[in-house]
Amino acid sequence: MATNERVRRAFNATRALGIPDQEVKPVLKHLLRLFDNNWELIESEDYRALIDAYFELKEDKGVQDKENVVVEHGESSRLSKRLRLQEPEDQASSTKGNSTQILSPEENQKPMVNIREGVTFLNKKDSISSGCSNSCNKVQQQSVTCERKRPFRIITDITKGTENVKISLVDEIGNQDLPKFTYMPGNVIYQDAYVHISLARIADEHCCSGCSGDCLSLQIPCACAHETGGEFAYTPEGQLREEFLQACMSMKQEPQEHHFVYCQDCPLERSKNEHKPEKCNGHLVRKFIKECWRKCGCDIQCGNRVVQRGIACKLQVFLTGEGKGWGVKTLQDLPKGTFVCEYIGEILTNTELYERNMKSSGRERHTYPVTLDADWGSERILKDEEALCLDATFCGNVARFINHRCFDANLIDIPVEVETPDRHYYHLALFTARDVRASEELTWDYGIDFDDHEHPIKAFQCHCGSAFCRDVKRKRKRLAMHR
Repeated sequence: MATNERVRRAFNATRALGIPDQEVKPVLKHLLRLFDNNWELIESEDYRALIDAYFELKEDKGVQDKENVVVEHGESSRLSKRLRLQEPEDQASSTKGNSTQILSPEENQKPMVNIREGVTFLNKKDSISSGCSNSCNKVQQQSVTCERKRPFRIITDITKGTENVKISLVDEIGNQDLPKFTYMPGNVIYQDAYVHISLARIADEHCCSGCSGDCLSLQIPCACAHETGGEFAYTPEGQLREEFLQACMSMKQEPQEHHFVYCQDCPLERSKNEHKPEKCNGHLVRKFIKECWRKCGCDIQCGNRVVQRGIACKLQVFLTGEGKGWGVKTLQDLPKGTFVCEYIGEILTNTELYERNMKSSGRERHTYPVTLDADWGSERILKDEEALCLDATFCGNVARFINHRCFDANLIDIPVEVETPDRHYYHLALFTARDVRASEELTWDYGIDFDDHEHPIKAFQCHCGSAFCRDVKRKRKRLAMHR
């Protein structure tokens, strides 16, 4: 393989972790000198040696204060010791093997390591040097030692290949365990939820079977644009139209009384007290996007098929330092109106969610459930199996890590109709509400009513830091109690 191609692949691996090429380049040159241009040692196990050496360099320069480094690839185990290859003038970290015993470089063409429970480690007293083949004649002169460091963990792809792009996880703090959940790229019914998807339920006037190619290229918008006032919600560049986005934001941030509907028999209140439910508090009627689907004649690259094509942005899960736990940031600049991801979870009835929360100890909760009530006003009475919600506590995607921010979040959630005209179930898509710069944390307003003391997740404490935080009253009460 040509050297330029190998360099390109190395950069691709580090870009997935949000590491700039200019910072990787000197580290890569150093490893090539150290390993006598043996690319196999650098490329082994998804460039572990390169990634490890990069963070070693940052530590040596005092950019980060770490006491332990872990490089994880789809696992959540930890490195208990730090590996270091020492030279008289400079240092680089060793690659990591997969064996369950100590191997010599002759056996695996890698610096020797000891493996336990799938994690590379060396005891502090260990110091190894050995003969090697010609390709390792520099490695044989190095001693491998370790020192205790604080945890540093990396998972290159939490999606395990289920998304269009890799989504990495980086823990630079190391004081919190990884949440236990199953990554899913699409919603899945938990048990009793009624979601009826069939082509027969989509009437001809609600699809564009006569279209071909890209519907956005048509002079007259197709039938699928009817939901958004006869114009598509998307621009040819794939972002939301400014007028549509502003209308959605205005409705969510400054809702008027006529934007709400009130159930005759509210499913939320019924789930709390079936025999004597309280009066409905109201549900915000939301604007929908109607995307083309399988019954339509256009192809999958049609400009009106944005959400269903999945995640295209480079995202990273990281451990925040403001008491918010895990968060998500973008690794690239995102223009206003860009689709970021869909909120994925188990589809539950509200009764199932209420019962699940009542049984919960609270320790395992990492997400805030989403009620799919954007069109509850279209029917007088909803059956329990038709009043649905999404819960990403045990099964979900990257959106489960996105933190809440009151009022001025940089993302907005918008209902999207795809495979069924039945508004009991829809997709909840997250779009940028403004231009978002690379490395900025992504946030969205969960729509939490902090005055609802009967909500199963009433223990939620807001740490959003927004000047418009709605949890101000409760914060003042907590401060008064501690004085």
